Amino acid sequence: MKKGKVFICGGGPGDPKLITVRAMELLKSCDVVLYDRLVGKEIIDQIPAGTEKVYVGRTVGQPTTHQDRTNELMVKYAEKGKNVMRLKGGDPFIFGRGAEEAEYLIKRGIEFEIVPGITSAIASPAYAGIPLTHRRYSSSVAIVTGHEDAEKDELVVKWDKLAGAVDTIVVLMGIGKVDQISRDLMNAGMKKGTKIAIVASGTTDKQRIVRGTLATIVSVAKKAAVKPPAVIVIGKVAGLDNLEWFK
Repeated sequence: MKKGKVFICGGGPGDPKLITVRAMELLKSCDVVLYDRLVGKEIIDQIPAGTEKVYVGRTVGQPTTHQDRTNELMVKYAEKGKNVMRLKGGDPFIFGRGAEEAEYLIKRGIEFEIVPGITSAIASPAYAGIPLTHRRYSSSVAIVTGHEDAEKDELVVKWDKLAGAVDTIVVLMGIGKVDQISRDLMNAGMKKGTKIAIVASGTTDKQRIVRGTLATIVSVAKKAAVKPPAVIVIGKVAGLDNLEWFK
């Protein structure tokens, strides 16, 4: 039997209209869709009735589906000759474990394709009117994770290096560590008045924007009861509140 193919796809940042044409083609044509928590309901609802849907995401407070099971499911279906869409929120190669899944497929002789998606690291700030680059304020950007793999040899983002190296820092999965992040950056020499914006549920009708500085963001975020998913933007561009457009 000929093996099927696995398509590791990004589903975009939340707004269902931001999914790519290629990803939508695969959503309509694949035999199986393995999807994550951050894939919007509007996208899932467009999966054809005859397509097998399998939830492989994680929800806070509920039992988790381990990555090992997801890997095994991709191979299981592909070995049965089925084409599999592995659908993730955002972009699979931006803190999406897409590379790990591709490596697993290579070891087992399964053909795959990577389908990029629009990452929330770019889209959420854009929907909040925050440009990550600006001729006057920002010539460089770093995208970092606020939630590191406990198995890594070195667990800490080099905040001291980032603080003086880039104009704009974008943090994904960091809402639970805003206090640590702001403290580490101030300890690294970044000014207390440096602007920060938190964009929660970006690109959706639940989008919220919370603004502050390194010195105030912890109290501001706590008062606003900001919940994930959220993107944190640090730098002068975070203070450009005159560009907000999405309502």
